[in-house]
Amino acid sequence: MSGTTAALSLLGIALIAVVGVYGAAWAARIGSGAADAAPFESGLEPTEHAVSRFHVRWYTVTMLFLAFDMEMVFMYPWTRVISAMGPSAVIEMFVFLAVLVSGVVYAWREGALRWT
Repeated sequence: MSGTTAALSLLGIALIAVVGVYGAAWAARIGSGAADAAPFESGLEPTEHAVSRFHVRWYTVTMLFLAFDMEMVFMYPWTRVISAMGPSAVIEMFVFLAVLVSGVVYAWREGALRWT
């Protein structure tokens, strides 16, 4: 019986916390008006519409950034297990880096990084 009571009181506390957060957000809410058109981050007036399209060249840069971002996601855990796995871990990581570098070299040779 005490397990049920503990679960119900935990559920009650969670419900009170959620209602409290929503209540605080409602109380701190800023009214709609001129503030909706104000600049957001840097404080500078926007030079173009927020839903404007980006040039297609930016997608290549984004893909390269994501590729090297994923490289870091794989390299951090790799540094933790390299001593346990031995030389095979080093070989696998260099193969992985070779695939990434070959992709960058291919994009560079095809002119994907050229801005003119």
